[in-house]
This record gives sequence, C-alpha cells and structure tokens, in this order.
Amino acid sequence: MGSSQQAARAFPPGIHVPSLTWFTNGASQEVDWELQERHLTFLIGSGLHGIVIAGTNGEAVTLTQDEKLKLITMTRRVATRAGRPDIPITVGCSGQCTRDVIAETKLAKEAGADFVLMLVPSYFHFAMTKDSIVAFFEEAADASPVPVVIYNYPTVVAGLDVDSEMLDRLAKHPNIVGVKLTCGGIAKVSRIAASYTPDKFSALAGQSDWLVPALSVGGTGTITGVANLYPKTCIQIYKLFVAGKVKEATALQLELAKTEWGFAKGGINGTKWVVAKLRGYPEESCHCRRPYPRFDNVAQQEWIVGVVGVLKETEKSIPLETL
Repeated sequence: MGSSQQAARAFPPGIHVPSLTWFTNGASQEVDWELQERHLTFLIGSGLHGIVIAGTNGEAVTLTQDEKLKLITMTRRVATRAGRPDIPITVGCSGQCTRDVIAETKLAKEAGADFVLMLVPSYFHFAMTKDSIVAFFEEAADASPVPVVIYNYPTVVAGLDVDSEMLDRLAKHPNIVGVKLTCGGIAKVSRIAASYTPDKFSALAGQSDWLVPALSVGGTGTITGVANLYPKTCIQIYKLFVAGKVKEATALQLELAKTEWGFAKGGINGTKWVVAKLRGYPEESCHCRRPYPRFDNVAQQEWIVGVVGVLKETEKSIPLETL
C-alpha cells in the first residue's frame, strides 16, 4: 500500500484513554451498547486528546472482530454528535499471526480508525527473538493502511520486551509512529527523545502516575486507564506541564499517583467496578468477560473506593474548557 514510501501521520500528543468495554450480565455477556455509548459520550465530552478502542482495559482479547469494528464506528458517531468528528481513534490490532493482524488493520481503517496499537505476538514466545519481533512490526507496518503504535507490555506477552535497540530500529520505519511503554521504562523515553522528534516517533507513558517524569525527558503524553474516571485531572497535569507550570503539574501528579495505585492493584475488574460505582453506572454491567474473576469482595471494594474516590472533588473542580 505504499506506507513504507512516505511518512505517516504523527501520533497526537496528550492524554489518550483506553476505553473500558461494558458487558451485560447474561450468560453470553454481550456488549452493553447502551452503557458503552454513555461512557464514550462522557470520555469524548471530557476533552481527551484521543480514544483507544480494544486496548488492555477494553478487554481486547475477549472481543470479536465484529465487536471491535462496531466499537470504532460507535466512537466516531458519538464524537461527531459531540462536535469532535476528528478525534483520533486508535484500535488494538494484536494477534498471534502476522497475516491476521494485517487483515485487522485494514478492517480498522475501513471502520474509521486513525492508528493501530500492536502487542508483540507471544504464543510462540520461545521462538520470538529480537530479530523476529522487529520483523513482525516491520512487516505489519509495511502493509497497514494506518500508522502503527508499538504496545510494549511485557507482563501480558510472556515477558517479551521491545528494548531501546529494537525501538531505535523500528522508529526508522515511516509507518511506525510511536510506542506505549507499559513496561515503565522511562529511560526508553529519554533515549527515544534524544534521537527522534515527536513528529517522527513518540514515546508515551503506559500509566498516568509517571506522566510528568515522562514529559520531562521528552515523552508526548500517556495512554492511561485512569482517564476512564478522571480525564480532566490527567488533562490538567499535561496542560500545566506544557504551559511551563511544572511545580503545579508535579503537585497534581503526586495526588494522581496515589489514586492510580487503586487502579493498578484493583486490576481491570476493580477498575471497571470503581468506575461504575463512582459514575453511577449499573453494577450488573461492570464485570469483565469470563474467565476474568469478578471484583466482588466487599473489603476490596471498600478499599478501592477509599483509594480512588479521594480525587473525585479535584476532578469536579477542574473546569471543562470549550473545545
């Protein structure tokens, strides 16, 4: 398709949210499309810089291809209705077969996605050498009709890590535009920033609790599940830092970091439960698709509300700027 012959669109800086996917409580756990639309309306209306569909928080591995495509088209429809028709939409296109990942990038493009987010294939992790990992991303990027963002999350891919040497090679591909570092590797951010400008290749924090540190060494933003509940707080940290108000940004960062521990320790099921609880969503639609266990321990529920809920008033106090 020629993606390797011309530079791709840069990944937009700022705060991107991996949208949660909501399911009904029936035996088949179908997507709760009514609640999904409600949640997307909240996210887009909060001023976030981009939406990620079918990320880890979106339970990508449980979604069918048709569900992913419907989520993309719904997100674009909600964004258009909200007066933000061009909000960047990124979709997780990860799999165990290069051919299938490439096919999904093409379907994502047709459905309205702007970028794709790719994990390292890991089923045959024992055979995935550094060269084979790099070759996977290069082959996928050659064929993808939309720019590729590498998703480096060793915990969910049998410990496979895209290290700085690999990132340096992949950054040279014109259709690979960035990396989400859920490995927590802030040194990778600085090494990327030392060699590449954000319009060519950008590094994003995988969690918002190290957003300011990442920005301070050349990162361009974050893709953070916390923004499912506290989007304005995340945006405020980013805006304060960009405006040169580092002290203020750091103070708010420290408050957010304490809260994010609740999301990290609670897991995806805890995140969904507390988001539903604090946003007034139906509790019966907050469960992950099985076999992910329910977050139904009362002591855990009380703990996560105590840790996460403290930022509620801060979020409420931040004005919603006109977009």
